[in-house]
Amino acid sequence: MANVQFNDKNIQIKQEINQKSLAWLEEIASELEAQVKRNTRTDTGNTKRDWQHYTDSEKGEAYIGNPDENAVWEEFGTGEYAVNGDGRKTPWYVPVEKVLGHKKPTYNGKVEIVYGKNGVAYYKTDGKKPNRALTKAFETVKPKALKRAETIFKELGK
Repeated sequence: MANVQFNDKNIQIKQEINQKSLAWLEEIASELEAQVKRNTRTDTGNTKRDWQHYTDSEKGEAYIGNPDENAVWEEFGTGEYAVNGDGRKTPWYVPVEKVLGHKKPTYNGKVEIVYGKNGVAYYKTDGKKPNRALTKAFETVKPKALKRAETIFKELGK
């Protein structure tokens, strides 16, 4: 009877898969962060600068986000331009002194200033058109991410 020796490489294979998965995840998350920064409109530069990614190695997940409230408005739009059509349907007024940067809110493509109580100046606006920077970044990076995963995981066991 021949001696058969069984070598269990289960642990090494799982470790290699995990290492390659995390490396791929970090690489793609970094690329998504860079792409969303390239896609982001800029006025003050705050929204563009604040994009960041985080990779959770325990969960095997990556997050790309922005703490700036304006990032949500840039992605989904506001008012009559809201992506899902659920934005405010009537114009609203933004105090002139609270507007940051040089771009002013517009109403039907024109800047309109109205004066309220005590002569306070307001910009009249009907919303902000969405830019979809994160969505566009994902669509741009997805083919590269899939191809890169294929390349990385073909190397397993070599």
